[in-house]
This record gives sequence, C-alpha cells and structure tokens, in this order.
Amino acid sequence: MYIRIDLEGKDPIYTQFKNQIIAGIARGDLKPGESLPSVRAMAADIGINLHTVNKAYQQLKQEGFILIHRQKGVVVNPDGVEPADEDYLSNLKQTLHPLIAEAVCRSVSEEKFLSMCKELFVEFPDGKDDR
Repeated sequence: MYIRIDLEGKDPIYTQFKNQIIAGIARGDLKPGESLPSVRAMAADIGINLHTVNKAYQQLKQEGFILIHRQKGVVVNPDGVEPADEDYLSNLKQTLHPLIAEAVCRSVSEEKFLSMCKELFVEFPDGKDDR
C-alpha cells in the first residue's frame, strides 16, 4: 500500500497517516491479520518522524483497527473493526454537522452533498451500510 503524506497540508501528519491506514483497510488493500511495518521501519519508509508513526499507531490500536504485539509486531486487527455503535454514530453526526453547515452556507445543495457522499462511499467496496 502506498502512503502519501502532504507535508504542506492543513491536516497533521499523524492524522493523514492514520486516515490512509483506515482507508487501506476499508478498501481491502490491508487485509485482517496482515502485518504492517514496525514504527521505525514505517517512519523510514515514508520519511516521517517515528514519534508521528507511533502516535498514529497508538490511536489506530485504541480505535480497534490494529493490534500491536511484542513478538508479532503491528498487524491489522484479524477480527476486523467492531460495528458502529450509538457512541460512534453520535460522534459521526457531530463530525458531519459543521461540514454540512459550511456546505449549506456555500450553497451546496442536499442533492449535491449526498451525491458526493455516495461517490466517496463506493471507493470502499466492502463497506457495509443499513440499506
């Protein structure tokens, strides 16, 4: 999997890295149980500070996307990520709220917004929804 970091981007580097790992899992590029490089190896591979990789790995572990073993190293969670619960859905709603508010202020129609969401959703073929 190719990791691309925008050093001049507005998002922190650890967030960009973390989001790309999550997207790789969602797309199926990273399979359950697949090994990821160690913190040091990953940092060297993509040219960022090892503390940045460690911070992202720790967040990914806390959120259930990866497991970190002393002997096995870093692996994509073999059991997959837990399905969305009420807390997750509440946080998702809170995250979307300001994006939707700004879209409304910029005269983005509901139809256009939903169309863009659907366009992005299909990038993740194994995505599950409640349709």
